[in-house]
Amino acid sequence: MFQVLLVDDEPLVRHNLWTLLDWADYGFELCGQAHNGLIALTMIEQSPPHIVIIDVDMPEMSGVELNRTIKERFPGVKTIMLSSYDDYDYVRDCLNNGSIDYLLKHRLDESTLLNILNKAVSELQQENRLREKQFAESVIAEKVSPEDMRDYLLYLLKRQTKTTYGFEDVPQKDNLYPHASRYATAALQIVPFLLLTESYSDVQTNGLVQQVVDMMQQSLGDIHERTAVYVEEGRFVIVFSFRERSEHIMQREVDGQLRKIQHALELFLNLQSVTAVGPICTSLSQLASSYCSAEYELDGSSSVKTFRSYTLQNETPCSDKHSHEKDQSQRVSLTIEEQKQLLLSIERFDKQGVHQLISSIFASIDHLPIHSHTVQMVVSELMQTGDKAWRTCLPSTDPAVTNLPSRSELGRMKTIRELEQGLQSFFSSLFHLLNQHRVMGSYSRHVTQTIQFILERYSGYVTLELAASVIGLNASYLSRIFKEETQRTFSEYVNQVRIDAGCKLLDSGRYSIKEISMQVGFTTHNYFFKVFKEITGLTPQAYLSNPGKRKNETKLPTLHMGN
Repeated sequence: MFQVLLVDDEPLVRHNLWTLLDWADYGFELCGQAHNGLIALTMIEQSPPHIVIIDVDMPEMSGVELNRTIKERFPGVKTIMLSSYDDYDYVRDCLNNGSIDYLLKHRLDESTLLNILNKAVSELQQENRLREKQFAESVIAEKVSPEDMRDYLLYLLKRQTKTTYGFEDVPQKDNLYPHASRYATAALQIVPFLLLTESYSDVQTNGLVQQVVDMMQQSLGDIHERTAVYVEEGRFVIVFSFRERSEHIMQREVDGQLRKIQHALELFLNLQSVTAVGPICTSLSQLASSYCSAEYELDGSSSVKTFRSYTLQNETPCSDKHSHEKDQSQRVSLTIEEQKQLLLSIERFDKQGVHQLISSIFASIDHLPIHSHTVQMVVSELMQTGDKAWRTCLPSTDPAVTNLPSRSELGRMKTIRELEQGLQSFFSSLFHLLNQHRVMGSYSRHVTQTIQFILERYSGYVTLELAASVIGLNASYLSRIFKEETQRTFSEYVNQVRIDAGCKLLDSGRYSIKEISMQVGFTTHNYFFKVFKEITGLTPQAYLSNPGKRKNETKLPTLHMGN
């Protein structure tokens, strides 16, 4: 759509122009309004529109002055002048400075305004074709470099629209794709791009992008027949040119080239990717619409690729694509509540709680393609929370950290289900690592195993006999060596772990005392009160209501755990 800015110091005139016609139906968008020339100039500097409708007589900066300034600084912007007076000097000055026309407000109607707007559109299209011709001539004059070629393709793909660029065939002398008669575009997304590059510097990210472009171009061959271009956020476009007019031949070539590229990226760079193909084009001016269609298909479905074997007739608006993504993806990342719940579950060493939370989160995004921004952000934030947990509890040089699943491993997952399983595996490994670190001191192997058993099972049914059977020892023997090494009975140690977890839940302020007693493994509310008072020196209510007293009088014993 063409963007139009209204500039008039009379609110009624601006309102009349705003409601005079259904702008969007004719391919126009009212991008703003200003009541004087200075404000309008500021708006144009920030985001130049295609067309500006200007009142001649305004305070601070007149329309004539604004028109001259636009001509000097923004020659590509078209202006239409309005006035209440039929003054020849104004008319001559405005037309000499490039205005499309000079209209009288009292004679303005829908038909007149629409004719002038279409005249502005026609001039914009002619200027775009002239720029294209000049570019083509520069290509003939000197061999265009790959960088310039990619820049120009990106300009066509991202900045031009059907109405701006027209559907005319681009002359073959542009030399971008000699002898080509048809074109196709394919969108390729590196699935784990955001996940992999979140900790990269700009230099590292640019290096990865360049590696991918080089790998793709190497697979494609001659850049003047097939060209790989980077777009943004791990997304690339491939422009195919064809001499043949057989759609079957084009489809077979595109499918084969995409399989070849995906295999090369996975084999040499260990990167998963997904692709989608836009409609066939008959000219370069249709590339933007074809690519927009490919993006829509890529982001609207988790299917790997679909080739549409028909000639492009109508443009698929990118705005529809974005609204489709918005409808599909309610969330953008983890909620604050989910982040708090995850951190609290990790602090409590509540493996089951983390498992259930991850399952719930993935249930809310399992309809999205794995490469979507939402999925990548959710996984990234889950990993960041896990990283925060081990950095808090473990020395940064601890070699055991290398055993945790890495982001690159998650990046190889091909489905949402595999990604969920990978995250569950990451946190299971994290809990195992943290539990090992918690059990500090010169304990024997059996006592160490018993403490790990308590830390993992304290919220449920835990007895000495059950621990002994799991470890493979006699219960009496285990009871004796446990007391000798820890200076506590098995039951005392279990209660201490439970009360420690209960204090963390009380500190969170998210649960009632009764809920906490059940969550940390006590079968009755009264027994939780009794044990809590014995260990901390305070009742749960006093612990909650007297933070200052809590620090001074609580007698929570120190277990042999890490910091």
